[in-house]
Amino acid sequence: MRSQLLFLELNELNLESVAFYCARGLLPTFDRLIARHGFSRTVSESVYENIEPWIQWVTVHTGSSYADHKIFRLGDIVKHDIPQIWEQLETLGLRVGAISPMNAKHRVRQPAFFVPDPWTRTQITARPILRGLYEAVVQAVNDNAQSRVTAASAMKLLVGAMVYARPANYAQYLKLAAGSRSRSWRKAMLLDLLLADVFVREVRRTRPDFATLFLNAAAHIQHHYMFSSAAYRGQRRNPEWYVRPNEDPVLEVYRLYDRIVSAVLREFPNVRLMIATGLHQDPYEDVTFYWRLRDHGEFLRKIQVPFRRVEPRMSRDFMVECESEEEARVAEQVLKQAIVSDNTPLFMVDNRGRDLFVTLTYPKQIGPELTFRIGDRVYADLHKDVAFVAIKNGHHNGIGYFLDTHAQAGDVPEEFPLSSVPDRIMSALGLSGAASRAAA
Repeated sequence: MRSQLLFLELNELNLESVAFYCARGLLPTFDRLIARHGFSRTVSESVYENIEPWIQWVTVHTGSSYADHKIFRLGDIVKHDIPQIWEQLETLGLRVGAISPMNAKHRVRQPAFFVPDPWTRTQITARPILRGLYEAVVQAVNDNAQSRVTAASAMKLLVGAMVYARPANYAQYLKLAAGSRSRSWRKAMLLDLLLADVFVREVRRTRPDFATLFLNAAAHIQHHYMFSSAAYRGQRRNPEWYVRPNEDPVLEVYRLYDRIVSAVLREFPNVRLMIATGLHQDPYEDVTFYWRLRDHGEFLRKIQVPFRRVEPRMSRDFMVECESEEEARVAEQVLKQAIVSDNTPLFMVDNRGRDLFVTLTYPKQIGPELTFRIGDRVYADLHKDVAFVAIKNGHHNGIGYFLDTHAQAGDVPEEFPLSSVPDRIMSALGLSGAASRAAA
């Protein structure tokens, strides 16, 4: 009988920072796993512009580097038919599942379950309650900067939580929910805890041979609160209005992940568990603010940008879909001409034909005094058009980490290419990576 393999994708988690907290007795599950099984570093891209999680996770899922898969933006996977690990395994007779895999396309014929990430428009295979929960998560995540959850989404979240939240975590849910107003990072932790409980229940219910779970709270929190971490040894500090002194959001999310990994091992004691991070973060020493448009469609109409549809993406990014390439060129020119009163561009624009991938790049504080202009038109009240997201604390490093519970500490390689992860999964399942690619 083939053993079950579960794959936890803990986005951008830094296992060397984890080891810092382990040494202080704060992460018992990670401490035990690292002591028994060690960990390897994974190597991916060297060009900084290509070190993004939506690029690295495509590499993890396909076994191809960026030079081969060419997927550069979050959500772009839907335009391609590159074989991914789930359909490769299904072709070889295995049943697979996935919860929130980043930048992954649903191409599986009969998955046990397949719930996409909140930013990638692809199919979903799930029970009706889980489908409703997913729709609510998409709305909540994409409106996170404004802390806006619609009544319909709130109801779906409540029903989904009633079905999927495990009793062992009830107290943890209450603690995270109660503190989320003054400690906004706990919203991301609350979502990751719920996704982990969904994963545990769906794996138990459907018993797939291989299933993946992607969690993003640690990446989000490190980006925004790394300077408040006890593991950070630099000179920068977050202001008190942003995070209270002596609070450590990074430790909080690491403890949550320690709890989640422990729960997975406890629920599935005979499982083979792999953990990968894709990449990790280093401290970002320049003062940089992140902003997000409050209402993307309303803002585009205000500045007379022609568009058919606009879709929020992660953090500062959004996708503008136009009726034609000519309309997209007009929209591009308008957005590129948006200059703040201190002569700093407001947006970065990537024209992809009829679609524009746009990032709000203005890095400074935005107060009532700031205006912006487009040609000879001047717009006031920029501060009313945007919502504060965060102060940037961390930025990407292409080195990731990998841990396998069937490995022994001292025998694991120091590093290996991130693109070899699918072959390691194949080997763990008693299959040939080359055979899988031929089948796909």
